[in-house]
Amino acid sequence: MPDVREASLITTLRPWWRLLDRRRGRLLVGACLMLLTVAAGIGLLALSGWFITATALTGLALAAGLSAFLDVYVPGGGIRFFAVTRTVSRYVERLYNHDTVLRLLADLRGHLFGVMAGLDGRTLSRRRASDWLDRLTADIDTLDGLYLRLVAPAGVALLAILALSGLLALWLPRAGLVALALLLSAWLWLTLGQARRGMAASRGQVEALEALRGRMLEHLRGLAELEAYGSLATHRARLEAIERRLQVDQWRLARVAALGSALAGFAVGATWLAVLVLAALAWQAGALSGPVMVLMPLAVMALNEALAALPMAFTRLGATRAAAERLNALEAARRPSAAAVSCETSAAGQAPHPGPLDVTLDAVDLHYPGALQPALTALDLSLPAGQRLALCGASGAGKSSVAQLLTRQLAPSAGRITLGGVPVEAIDEATLRQRVACLTQQVELFDDSLAANLRLGDSEADEARLWRVLSMVELAGWADALPEGLETRVGEGGRRLSGGQARRVGLARLLLREPDLVILDEPFAGLDAPTAARLAARLDGWLAGRSVIYLVHQLGEAVDPPGIDQRLTLREGALCTDGQDVSG
Repeated sequence: MPDVREASLITTLRPWWRLLDRRRGRLLVGACLMLLTVAAGIGLLALSGWFITATALTGLALAAGLSAFLDVYVPGGGIRFFAVTRTVSRYVERLYNHDTVLRLLADLRGHLFGVMAGLDGRTLSRRRASDWLDRLTADIDTLDGLYLRLVAPAGVALLAILALSGLLALWLPRAGLVALALLLSAWLWLTLGQARRGMAASRGQVEALEALRGRMLEHLRGLAELEAYGSLATHRARLEAIERRLQVDQWRLARVAALGSALAGFAVGATWLAVLVLAALAWQAGALSGPVMVLMPLAVMALNEALAALPMAFTRLGATRAAAERLNALEAARRPSAAAVSCETSAAGQAPHPGPLDVTLDAVDLHYPGALQPALTALDLSLPAGQRLALCGASGAGKSSVAQLLTRQLAPSAGRITLGGVPVEAIDEATLRQRVACLTQQVELFDDSLAANLRLGDSEADEARLWRVLSMVELAGWADALPEGLETRVGEGGRRLSGGQARRVGLARLLLREPDLVILDEPFAGLDAPTAARLAARLDGWLAGRSVIYLVHQLGEAVDPPGIDQRLTLREGALCTDGQDVSG
C-alpha cells in the first residue's frame, strides 16, 4: 500500500513538475545558492570552533612556558570568508529564488488559464465563479511551493548530510557513519514521515478553505437577500461549522509540525552528542587533535538550518497534492474537447469555404451532466449561406445551447454540426473564432478602459474605427462627454455602465469583427423601442452578405430583427413549427 500511494503522489505531481522543469536552469541555480548558504554556515561554525579551541590551547601552552605557534591569519580569513559568503549567498538566494517563484507562478497561471479557456460550457457550469478563482489563486499558490519549500530544501538537506558525513569520515570514519545513520533517518522522517502524518489533515484544510471562500462570497453578495428572508443566522451557522472544521485541521497540522520540529532538533542534538563522544574518545587515544575534536560536533550543529524548514513543508504536502489533483481534473476535463477539436486525421485542419457560412445541425442531442432532461433532442436545423434565421423560444428552450454548440463551447452528445460544409470540430480554433462571432446575453466587460474593451473585437483597431462603431450603436456622444473619453475605465464587469450601455458596447465590439456567421442573442434587450429600431436599421446594412442567427424569445413583441428569411421555434429542446412539434 505505501508503494501505491507514493506512485500515485508522483503521478499526481508529475505534470506540474514538467511545467516547472521548463525553468530547470533557474531552479538549479537557486538550489546551488541554497546549498552554498548551508555549506558556508557549516564552514563558519566548524572553523570558528576549531580556531577558538586552537587559540585557547596555544595560549595555555604559552602560559605554561612551552613553545607554541599558531597562524591566526589563515583561519581568521577563512572565518571572514564563510561569514561574508553566508550573508551574501543568503541574500542573493532569497532574491533569486523569489524572482524564480514569481516566474513560475506566471507560468502556472498562464497554463491553467489556457486549460480553463479550453473547457466547454458544461464543465464550466458545474462550479461557481469563486471555485474557478480558487483554482487560479489558492491552488496555484499551493503548487508554487513544490520547488521552493519541498524539492529544493529536501535535496539541499540531503546533500548537506552526505557531505558532512563524508567530511567527518575523513578524520574519524566511525563518526561519519554514525552521523550518516542518524541524520539520514531523521531526513526520511522529516520528509516521508511528516508527509504521511499530515496528509489527511492538510487535504482537509484545502477543502475547508475552498468551502469557506465560496460560502463567504455567497454571504457577502447575498447579504441583503439573506437579511430580508431571515436566513442570515442559518448562513452564519454554516460558516461557523466550516471554520470549526478548519480549526480542527489546523490544530492537527500544528501538532504534527511541532513534532517534526522537535524531532529535527533532537536528531541534530543526538548526532552532535554521539560525534562529540566518539571524537573525545579518539582525542583521548591520541587519534585526533583538540581543535578537530571540537570542530566535528560544531559542524553537526550547523545542520539545524538545513533541517528546520522540512517539518512544516512536508506536513502540508497533502495540500499540494490536493491542489495538483484538482488541477489535473481540469486537464482531464479538457481532453475530450481537445480530441474533438483534432477530430479524425482525415478531417482535421479543414477550412470552410470563403464567404458567408451555411449552417447544418443534423439530429443533434445535448444533455448536461446531472440534468433531468436533455437540453436539445434530435435537433435538425439548416441555414443556407447568407440568409437570416430567427430562432425563437422561451427561456430554457435551448437557444443559448445552440449558440454554444456553433461556437464549440459545447460538444453535442450526439449528432453532427457543420459550418460551410465542414464539421465544426474539424475547424481550426483561430479560424473558427475569426469567422464566427456571437453576442451573448451576458456581455463580459473588464475593469479596463472603454477602448481596451472595444479592441477585444479587433486589437489593431485605431481610434477612428472605435468612434465609428460607437456612433453606430449611438454611444459616440456619451463617450465623447466622458472625462477621459475612450480611456475611461468601465469598472469591474462594466458596473459603471447601465445595462443598455453595456449591451451596446458589446454590440460595438462585435461590429469591429468581420465574421461570416453572426449569432445575436437578444441583441436589443434592455433598450427602449426607438433606440432599438434605429440600431436595427444600422445593423441591417452591416449584416448584409453574412449568415445570421437571431436568438429571441418571440417575434412581434418589440422591435423585430431586420431581414429575417426563416423563423423556427424551440420548445423544451425540440424544434417546432407554428407551435407544433415537427416530429408530430
